[in-house]
Amino acid sequence: MTITKTLFLKASPERVWRFLTKKDLLATWFMAGGVDVVEGGDWIAVTNSEGKEGEPVCTGTVKEFTPPADGKDGKLVHSFTHKWLEGVDTLCTWTLVRAEGGTILTLVHSGFERVAENPFAMAADHDKGWDEHFVRLRFVVG
Repeated sequence: MTITKTLFLKASPERVWRFLTKKDLLATWFMAGGVDVVEGGDWIAVTNSEGKEGEPVCTGTVKEFTPPADGKDGKLVHSFTHKWLEGVDTLCTWTLVRAEGGTILTLVHSGFERVAENPFAMAADHDKGWDEHFVRLRFVVG
C-alpha cells in the first residue's frame, strides 16, 4: 500500500528543500521539527499541545539526503512512524524536480501493508492528512 502525491510549487527546489528540512519551516505547514533534518540524522516532528510542547509525535531516521543543487534534483528519504502506527516504520520518499517556474514535489509514502489492524484505513487516513498538510505547504512556500 503506497500513497503517491505530486504537486507543483511556485518556488525553487532549494526553497522547497528548506521547508522539508528546517525545523522552524516544517512548523509552518506540518508540525514543528524537533531538529533540523540532516544526512544520517533523525526526522522528528513535535507537538505544540498545551502541557506537551516539544514532545515527539512523529519520528524516523534519514535514509537518503540529497539536496537540490547546481541544477540537479533533490531527494529526501526517511522512515516515519507515530503512536497510531504502533511501532510500524513506514517510508517517506520526497523528490524535488526543477521545472519552469518552480518545483514538482512528489511524496511516496509506503509501508502501510505492515500495519497489523486495518492497513487500508491507516493509509486512507494518511492520504487525507497529507492533502491537508499540502494545502498549507502550497500557501507558505510560494
